[in-house]
Amino acid sequence: MSTRSRGTRLSGRTKHSRRGRSAAALTALFLGASLAVAVPGSASADAEDVTAARVDNPYVGATPYVNPDWSARAAAEPGGSAIADEPSFVWMDRIAAIEGTPGARGLKEHLDTALDQGADLFQVVIYDLPGRDCAALASNGELGPTEIGRYKSEYIDPIAELLADPAYAELRIVALIEPDSLPNLVTNAGGTAGSTPECAVMKENGNYEKGVGYALSTLGDIPNVYNYVDAAHHGWLGWDSNFVPAAQQFKKAATTEGATVGDVHGFIVNTANYSVLKEPYLKITDSVNGTTVRQSKWVDWNYYVDELTFAQGLREELVRQGFDSGLGMLIDTARNGWGGDDRPTGPGPTTSVDAYVDGSRADRRIHAGNWCNQSGAGVGERPVTAPEPGIDAYVWAKPPGESDGSSEPIDNDEGKGFDRMCDPTYEGNGRNGFSLTGALPDSPVAGHWFSAQFQELLANAHPPLDGGGEPGGPGEDDTTAPTAPTGLKTTATSATTVSLSWTAATDDTGVTGYDVYRDGTRVGSTTTTAYADSGLTPGTAYTYTVRAKDAAGNVSPPSASLAATTTEGGGSTGALKVQYRTSDTSPTDNQIRMGLQVVNTGQSAVNLADVKLRYWFTPDGSGAVTSTCDWAQLGCGGVTHTVKQAGGSAPGASHYVEVGFASGSLAPGAATGEIQLRLNKADWSNFDESDDYSRSTSTGFTDHAKIGLYLGTALTWGTAP
Repeated sequence: MSTRSRGTRLSGRTKHSRRGRSAAALTALFLGASLAVAVPGSASADAEDVTAARVDNPYVGATPYVNPDWSARAAAEPGGSAIADEPSFVWMDRIAAIEGTPGARGLKEHLDTALDQGADLFQVVIYDLPGRDCAALASNGELGPTEIGRYKSEYIDPIAELLADPAYAELRIVALIEPDSLPNLVTNAGGTAGSTPECAVMKENGNYEKGVGYALSTLGDIPNVYNYVDAAHHGWLGWDSNFVPAAQQFKKAATTEGATVGDVHGFIVNTANYSVLKEPYLKITDSVNGTTVRQSKWVDWNYYVDELTFAQGLREELVRQGFDSGLGMLIDTARNGWGGDDRPTGPGPTTSVDAYVDGSRADRRIHAGNWCNQSGAGVGERPVTAPEPGIDAYVWAKPPGESDGSSEPIDNDEGKGFDRMCDPTYEGNGRNGFSLTGALPDSPVAGHWFSAQFQELLANAHPPLDGGGEPGGPGEDDTTAPTAPTGLKTTATSATTVSLSWTAATDDTGVTGYDVYRDGTRVGSTTTTAYADSGLTPGTAYTYTVRAKDAAGNVSPPSASLAATTTEGGGSTGALKVQYRTSDTSPTDNQIRMGLQVVNTGQSAVNLADVKLRYWFTPDGSGAVTSTCDWAQLGCGGVTHTVKQAGGSAPGASHYVEVGFASGSLAPGAATGEIQLRLNKADWSNFDESDDYSRSTSTGFTDHAKIGLYLGTALTWGTAP
């Protein structure tokens, strides 16, 4: 069972409302607390209770269901008890699974067991589209390409009838909608090296879109169901040729068969895949001897190298396409840990861009397109609630130990074929660059127990299952924790935000980040020495501490505690925050490009004429710097921007661009919308943004504490250098 702290339950909303998360509510979710796990007990739900109100993040404060079928298999393995009590999704991968199959209980029995456990969150995968998974034979389904009628009447309708039973009204039910289907329409339905005739058929007949739309509409009508649509992973959709078309495809499906974008509570990435959560030593903005890592063989011009940045970037694009601004993302971390002997302990050599990338990357697959029973993979982050901005939870969608497909043909009555991508001797296809598959040998049919893989996942877990380091990795020799951060102080407070800064900790191998705790609960993490805690209650006292951590997982003692009290609400000040994204992944070209927006998290309108933002940077030269507004949702004519010298000696902050507003009022819960700014020198020489104070590598909008927001002359958001 997880020993991390439990999440904090949020109050619900009106019973039948779809997701409509305000900016203030969104920031309140970033609590960083692990999921509480249900264990068998005597508690049960009263069938006459009123349905629990829909909440913004169903994982916050929830006690999720532990699948006893999977748990028993895991516990029977040597060392398996370390993860046997972790919550995971239940897969409804064929019609027969609804009633139950030999060795696996049906949906009703799972739901009843969840009530017996005292759980209030249940996770289920909806996975039986006509012509399912048209590009991977191992996960083909039972329904033919034209059997959309059976999908609706024999599969979705019976599931919906069970989930709508009043006996389960107190359960928050998270439904993962149809892995791999819609992304295949984007990349594999014609015109690419990986295209298949089967995917072309599904694109032409529209049954993937119809099926997903029907599932969203039907399940979305059940007030305690939260739909999350599968959105592949960065190694599939991270290229600009796929990224926006995928978001558009998701929007099309979500408005088909009576569905609306309001039926989509969020999206999930990396379902049943192995893409690493975070690359600790590799960033998409890195370059080697003037060559960007995007040109390396591994990255291959992708715009992302890990799932966290991809999920956050995709979330912003989905909002731009018309999905709700409070959209939440899930990341499947069950099998993307990549620990063990081969995990890097630092950046790779700079002899070439390929040497640097291959030496730096934690993801050790032969090719990012390899997906079947990957050799060297490990258990990833354990399920945790709201770990990062925009992320509702890290979850285990594909339970560790369940095969992705057989390594050779095996007769079965489940409709699952043999895919050569599961054969370790296969030399690949256009979807994996004609590379070896990296699959483990002797694997069973998809979904069946694969003991050898389970043992390898345990051995290569990252973070390690015992909390220590991996053999041969940074944790074998490094057991020294960083020093405690010092000098914790508030740099600004408002009715809903406390901005903090502290003096950096030290460590024998280097500090990799800091965890911030409010009243004993982790509320967020940062790699800098500043953090803005938002979504707070006006006029309330809080206590903060900060812990440092290193690459081996060692954690420092807490800093000295700091008491901070938010100001009273109701005024026109102290309720604004700044969100930022970089529009330029190269830190060494001749422009600085960014997107900014201001969000009013308070209860009163704010006069925008009183608002100024400051983005601090160093121009790295003597030439004059010019600012330009390329686009703004409220119109560039309403935005002022001036570059000024800061007059101080803080590193990376000799200048700042000050952004203001000519007029206007920002209503409670509203945002200005994006403001796209660009800076360049008069001689168009290059900047070096790598050490600029306010720069971040986030490509999706996130709260940014290193951009200051001033109301008049008072700093009410962020930390000045």
